[in-house]
Amino acid sequence: MSRLIVGPFNRVEGDLEVKLDIDGDAVREARVVSPLYRGFEQILRGKPPADALVYAPRICGICSVSQSVAAAYALAETQGVVMPPNGRLAVNLIHAAENVADHLTHFYLFFMPDFAREAYAGEPWYAEAADRFRAVKGTAAQDVLPARAQFMHVMGLLAGKWPHTLGIQPGGSTRAVSANELARLAAVLAAFRRYLERHLYGDALERIAALASAAELAAWAEERPAVSSDFRHFLMISEALELERLGRAGDRFMSYGAYGAGEAALFRRGVFTRGEEVAGLDTALIREDLSHAWYREADGPQAPFEGETRPDGEQSDGYTWCKAPRLDGKVIETGALARQAVAGHPLIRDLVAAGGGNVHSRVVARLLEIALVVMAMERWVEEVRPGERFIDHALTPQAAQGVGLTEAARGSLGHWLKVEKGVIANYQIIAPTTWNFSPRDAAGTPGALEQALVGAPLRPGETEPVAVQHVVRSFDPCLVCTVH
Repeated sequence: MSRLIVGPFNRVEGDLEVKLDIDGDAVREARVVSPLYRGFEQILRGKPPADALVYAPRICGICSVSQSVAAAYALAETQGVVMPPNGRLAVNLIHAAENVADHLTHFYLFFMPDFAREAYAGEPWYAEAADRFRAVKGTAAQDVLPARAQFMHVMGLLAGKWPHTLGIQPGGSTRAVSANELARLAAVLAAFRRYLERHLYGDALERIAALASAAELAAWAEERPAVSSDFRHFLMISEALELERLGRAGDRFMSYGAYGAGEAALFRRGVFTRGEEVAGLDTALIREDLSHAWYREADGPQAPFEGETRPDGEQSDGYTWCKAPRLDGKVIETGALARQAVAGHPLIRDLVAAGGGNVHSRVVARLLEIALVVMAMERWVEEVRPGERFIDHALTPQAAQGVGLTEAARGSLGHWLKVEKGVIANYQIIAPTTWNFSPRDAAGTPGALEQALVGAPLRPGETEPVAVQHVVRSFDPCLVCTVH
């Protein structure tokens, strides 16, 4: 048995180390370390409730809209205000633009460059993959960065700026959109669709969205050469490296629901366990365990409304600043794969049935979701009614509490807000990567990534195993959100 520390990782948002116990040529145990403490939950205490809309988005520069949405939803619950239809559509569009951009950035700039590593130089597909996906210098970066920049005009038109817009409020969006601006939005989306259909998919968005099984996906991939589209290119590499056998966690998935509420949501809320039917989500069962984190221990796992954030770098069993959230005591995976598994997309359900959550299925779900969400954005632009209101206003009571649940690109994000005497008495955040990269709990159960790393192979002489890199990045981690 030997110990290997991998990190700090490049091409992830924030600081990350992974401690691996190696047995032979594979990982036997893993401990995931988030080494940077930031303290936003402490910063927010004592502030006026509306200040959450200023502070919370600054947790992260790439997930800032998701943090804005969660904060706005928490405040809306304290105020009892409901967004008018135009406000809901505008918030959906702003949020979707960030999430789609995150998915695109992750695939092209964070995940695929690993296949240009010298470790793969002997593979028959290496030369074409390196030419296309090499970090910064590959031809894919030259295509995607201008397309992403043009797509982000959606933010300028609807939110004023990105990141850290103040346009999202509890009662809707502050930015009313004219008919002329709606036409510009439609044009931006049409140009982005052309980019996706030419480079990422090599096919129509509708065709991608309609793929209903692993067999259909494989047949679609074989219709044209692998290098004809970046999705096909990934599928070819994934098959060659057997990525469907790498990075499996506990096969229990959660989604808070995305883009709307209840029956109107684009993607439903719920919990899906492989081999079972979707179950309802009872957020009252969420607890955060502090037993293996650098925080002063509480009397057992904490419900978010009662949660405490008291740093203690001397905690004897601690090894990370990440808390360990659990749902009814169970480890949960969250993200695009979880959203689509809960939503019941047949392709994702088929992939999960065959191999659970793994590197291959996580990436496929992310690319599928880009197509699904862009198509939804086109519909939402058509549904906006110029001249009708985009926002309603209300006051926050002197004493109240509210929870804001949403889906960031990386998964389920929750803000729990408690107001007393007109100020924030407690503010607790559980981010997607907090779920996925959590440490062991009091029962010794590893978090999702810690489970997914077990069995990852090592090539001779590796100090930064490529398989470990693939598993880590398949979750698209955001460590600054993790410990906020």
